[in-house]
Amino acid sequence: MQTSEIVIWSAMLGGLIALASFALIDALIRRSLASWRAFMFVTLTGAACVTLTGLPQTVFPDASPRLTQMLQNSLGLLSGALTLSYLGMWLGVATADRVVRLTIVLGTASLVLAAGIMGALTLLSAPEHWHDLLALTAALNGLAVLLPLVAAGRAIALGDRLAWGFVYASALLGIMVAGLYARSLQVPGLGTAAWAATAMCTVGFFMLGTYLGLRRDRANRQLERLAGLARGDDQATGLPRGSVLLSKLDDAIWRSARLNRDCTVICLRLQNLYELAEIVGHHADKQILSALSARIRRAVGFRHVMGLYHPQCFVVVMSTYSHSRLVEKSLQRLHYMLTKPLPVAGPDETTHNFIPRVGIGSVRVTNSNCDPATVLDQAERLSLADHPGPD
Repeated sequence: MQTSEIVIWSAMLGGLIALASFALIDALIRRSLASWRAFMFVTLTGAACVTLTGLPQTVFPDASPRLTQMLQNSLGLLSGALTLSYLGMWLGVATADRVVRLTIVLGTASLVLAAGIMGALTLLSAPEHWHDLLALTAALNGLAVLLPLVAAGRAIALGDRLAWGFVYASALLGIMVAGLYARSLQVPGLGTAAWAATAMCTVGFFMLGTYLGLRRDRANRQLERLAGLARGDDQATGLPRGSVLLSKLDDAIWRSARLNRDCTVICLRLQNLYELAEIVGHHADKQILSALSARIRRAVGFRHVMGLYHPQCFVVVMSTYSHSRLVEKSLQRLHYMLTKPLPVAGPDETTHNFIPRVGIGSVRVTNSNCDPATVLDQAERLSLADHPGPD
């Protein structure tokens, strides 16, 4: 392999490693199934691409030729199956449309079967037949490129505008597959310019695919958040509530015990949440809750668990402070931030001044085996006693 080729394929490998690293970091941070799927896609498909370039054979000349050939004949088809199955999840219409469903299911099964057959034939055949098997694999992968186009085209016809992005990605995929198999088959007449274009299209395909995946995932999470289905979030504030809040509280108490620290649970009960309901309308409480949620987050920062016990009661769990003086300062800051006047917009473009009446109750947890619901009830009772009055 010439030096120019080594430089080109090494640069492509560096780009794929960078994308895989970003996908892994995102998966470790978010811990979502979509993030791990993205990491698997970049890793497996990127490995198939690098195998076809011949770079591993150059770096590791003592590697088994039969094993290398088997990987070239199977990894590409498996990557095509993975891409097609992920595309079905990404489109989200496979269960509703028969054409997309058959394209995804039959195409994925056929590619997995073809990968197994080609891998077995490579292991059983003589070396002089390997070139013909690789040419057959290239033809099968060329046909496989058409399947995502069929599925994306059908999704576009059904009104999915974002599927246009995958049409462009499929164009890059076609160039990538043609160039990589041409290099692996050592097609004559192609040189450095063709390999550079192939490398750029390969990295471009992965970058565009990652962008489209993140964009669709962000849209899905936003829809789930608006529907209140993602993690039991409140629609007005986005804060966890119900069983999700109790689970986060339980985790915070356990984490504090593990660090040999106490955990402080704070309830902030808004006594007059519905005070402006008759004047401003039923949207007033959403404005108030959203604004107070932002104030609480500013006061305590992003390290602590924050939730909504019920519409009139915010919850803050401080599990990283070991000194009561720091907790006391946080309580003073919360009282100052929450009792400041809050402008509320009315339906007739008028502004009404809302002065929150907030009761604050805190419970210091020293036992990691306590019941989170009991702790919340106790903190809320203390918040009621702190600022008694009509709801």
